[in-house]
Amino acid sequence: MTSSVVVTGLGVASPNGLGIQDYWAATVGGKSGIGRITRFDPSSYPAKLAGEVPGFVAEDLLPSRLLPQTDRVTRLALVAADWALADAGITPAELPEFDMGVVTASAAGGFEFGQGELQALWSKGSQYVSAYQSFAWFYAVNSGQISIRNGMKGPSGVVVSDQAGGLDAVAQARRQIRKGTSLIVSGAIDASVCPWGWVAQLASDRLSTSEEPTRAYLPFDREAAGYVPGEGGAILIMEDAEAARARGARIYGEVSGYGSTIDPKAGSGRPPGLRKAIELALAGAGVAPGDVDVVFADAAADPELDRQEAEALNAVFGTRGVAVTAPKTMTGRLYSGAAPLDLAAAFLAIKDGIIPPTVHIDPAAEYDLDLVLGEPRTAEVRTALVLARGYGGFNSAVVVRAAA
Repeated sequence: MTSSVVVTGLGVASPNGLGIQDYWAATVGGKSGIGRITRFDPSSYPAKLAGEVPGFVAEDLLPSRLLPQTDRVTRLALVAADWALADAGITPAELPEFDMGVVTASAAGGFEFGQGELQALWSKGSQYVSAYQSFAWFYAVNSGQISIRNGMKGPSGVVVSDQAGGLDAVAQARRQIRKGTSLIVSGAIDASVCPWGWVAQLASDRLSTSEEPTRAYLPFDREAAGYVPGEGGAILIMEDAEAARARGARIYGEVSGYGSTIDPKAGSGRPPGLRKAIELALAGAGVAPGDVDVVFADAAADPELDRQEAEALNAVFGTRGVAVTAPKTMTGRLYSGAAPLDLAAAFLAIKDGIIPPTVHIDPAAEYDLDLVLGEPRTAEVRTALVLARGYGGFNSAVVVRAAA
């Protein structure tokens, strides 16, 4: 096998589109999926907006036996995995079961399922708590259910590093393929739009409390005051390049570089770790800053975090030295699902020669970023950098390139 790892299938569940075609059309068109929460009454909470995946009916897409044992997050992940495998032209039953694995990320697990079982415990008694509570809430549940559904018995696992987790999972999948596994299902889906999950998210003190969908999530804007959470993400089929070409697969591109760091303790006087993560990813890919055509930003919408990201980008690429975009302004921050969705967008940008826009923002001049605003930008995209930072100081960066 070669050391090159490629992506051959994408499965997307996003607040602005189900499936890659709907998602990409909406994203290129600047269509936002952010709105007032409908999955519960948010009127008593300070934050009332979210990016919710619309039109998802699990009963139409999954066997009925799976419904009692799964949270919404797992249902979304199972369907996205089905779509990704179909997109890759993979029938798992036709492949060696120990040559396929699953590595996903999770920031919360099945919070809504857990909330329901706790309500049953409090209101009815322990005999009304489902046995499935033992795993349906767990961080690894998506990896487990995808592997069981598809008979995948190779290297598997879960990564938990908040927003950075989606990139960390893809990096772990890449390592396993380089060690000899032919195929890994990777990426992430998160979904925690329920009262219990909402309280946990509010504890970060980083959520926007604006009730105006077009002005609530404003990264790199003078009025940035927190982010809007969302649900969804993307599942990617990753394969050894040689094996993928041997079966005649359509290849979206290569995962060619990765870097990760942890920010130093506050007050230490040491610089944030994002720049180093970027430099590690570029070095791992063997590309110079000038080779990068677009950066998909983390886009925290916190003035200090935005400043840090802008400074890191300008230090590596030069002032306004690379196109920067944040299509997550149309979806909200999807926690571990956000960066895999950006990876999907990066591969589609490579395929179509279009950089999707950042919407609704009026960028602060001092950041000196070449932000793609309002409308998509036509460009030859051969190399893209995707960034993600997680609560607690996690920084991750992945370089993807067009297939050679």
